[in-house]
This record gives sequence, structure tokens and C-alpha cells, in this order.
Amino acid sequence: MTTAELSNVIFPMLIAFAVSAVSGHFLIPELIKLKAEQTERAVGPKSHLKKTGTPNMGGLMILAGLTVACLLYSVKDRDVIPVLFLTLGFGIVGFTDDYIKVKKKRSDGLSVKQKMLFQIIISIVFGLLVVHFSGIDLDMKIPFFAGYYLRLGILSFPSLVFIAVATVNGTNFTDGVDGLASCVTVGTTLFFTIAALMAGSGVSAAGGAMIGALLGFLLYNAYPAKVFMGDTGSLALGGFITGMAYVLQLPLFIPIVGFIYVIEIVSVIIQVTYFKATHGKRIFRMTPIHHHFELGGWSEVRVVAVFTIVTVILSSIALLGLW
Repeated sequence: MTTAELSNVIFPMLIAFAVSAVSGHFLIPELIKLKAEQTERAVGPKSHLKKTGTPNMGGLMILAGLTVACLLYSVKDRDVIPVLFLTLGFGIVGFTDDYIKVKKKRSDGLSVKQKMLFQIIISIVFGLLVVHFSGIDLDMKIPFFAGYYLRLGILSFPSLVFIAVATVNGTNFTDGVDGLASCVTVGTTLFFTIAALMAGSGVSAAGGAMIGALLGFLLYNAYPAKVFMGDTGSLALGGFITGMAYVLQLPLFIPIVGFIYVIEIVSVIIQVTYFKATHGKRIFRMTPIHHHFELGGWSEVRVVAVFTIVTVILSSIALLGLW
């Protein structure tokens, strides 16, 4: 690994960190003026009720840092463009959802069908960019089997849409505790950044930029949070992880390094299915699963620490699967 390759990660990280951190100083007061506030569910953990009124849509800070850094480095490696497109695409969907909630003063923004339609269209366009703009096919490297790829042929695009939508919804469910989605995604992004460096891919600049943007955001989002990322940020994070994975041909690694995303969404599916099947019984105290641990006595800080440690350990194991 050369100094030039490391600088391709470090400088975008520093740029994105600065933009994200500085933008928060100006954005948060504006969000407060707009009354873009979080409304906690009465059925949620009682400790979360005090969060009501905390400004939302802070994901704009992450998007600002990432966009500036990626655009500056896109002249060196254009593979960052599809990743940025997917991140911004899902981020815009999330922002629209958040904005409608604020503007209309209601708990629901876009309908489920509208969100799904936009996510599918954005995913397909991203796939076309990867194939025709970056010249990367949609074959997927099989973890721990060196040189072996999963080739799905005509099913490549349907699988891309499924993976993108599943990942985005996983990151969305993970955003429920101060700093949780940000810290977990830093760990996940670190894996893809190292993978990019090992492959000699310039998309490592996007990885460095996302790490920097998230660290800048965490200055305001770490417990006790002064701002939440909202769907603007959580959907964008899912788009970013999917984008990095596909440009590096590593989407099959997402369930490993993104295990927390998976268990968050799976816990909801299990809970809802079991609740309906048993007419009111529950397996977990509350879902997504981070609330289960909270109601079991874990502090928010402990939840974030444990989930982040799990991510880092699994990401380390996944690195072995690259060979």
C-alpha cells in the first residue's frame, strides 16, 4: 500500500469531516427554526420521550461532506460517481419523506408504495451506471472462496434491487439510538475502504469521505444527540453501503459486515409475523432489536458500543474472506 493510496483515503476523510462538522454549526439552528423536530412514539422506550423536539434531517450534514469530497476526487477515479449517485438518490428520497412530515405536520411522509417505486428506479439507474459508466459487471465475489463469483445473468438487476432495498431498510431500522447508525456504518465503511485499497480501486476515496462525514456528524449525534440524521441520513447510508459493495463486486459481504443491519430488520419481521400468528404474543420486548436490549436495561451508550464492536469483529473476519 503506497503513500498515494493512503492519501486517497485520508484527504477525502479530512475534507468531508470539515464540511460535515462546520455545516452542523449552521444547519442545526435552521432545523430548529423550521421545527424539523423528532416526535418519539409513546409506545417506545420511556427514556426516549425526552428526545422529542430534537431537530431531525441532520443527514444533510453527512451528504454535504460526502458530496464535496467525492466530487473533488471524482476527477481521479470516476468510480466514485455511481456510489455518490446511489447515496444521494436514496438520501433525496429520505429528505423528501422527512420534509413532507415537517411541512404537513404529520407522522407519515411518502407512502410505502412511493418509497418503494423511487428506490427501485434509483437502484436500476445505479446498476446501469456501474455496468455502462464504470465498466464493472454485476458478478458478486463469493466470500472465502478465492476467485469464485456468483453470476446471475438476467437476474443480476432484480437481485441488485433486492439487495439495495433490503440494505437501505436495514440501515433505516438501525437508526434508533443516538450514534448507533453512524458508528455501525463507520465500521462497515472501513471494511469496504480497506477492500478498495487492497484492490487498488480509487473508490477508496468515497470510503474515506463517508468515514469523515460520519465522524463530523457524530460530534452532534453522539449521546446525548443534538440532532438526528432522519430518513435523509439513514436511507443515504444504505445507498452508500450498497454502492461501495457493487463497485467492488462485494454485495455478498453485506450480510457479514452489515450483520447489525440484517438483525435489525429481521427482528422486526420475526416480531410482526409472530405477533400476528399468536394474536398478540411477542418474542422480543420491542423491535427493532436495539430497543429489546434497551428495555432489558442496556444504556444507549452500551448498545452503540456492543453493536459497533460486533461490526468491527465481523468486518475483520470478512477481510479474510477477500482472499
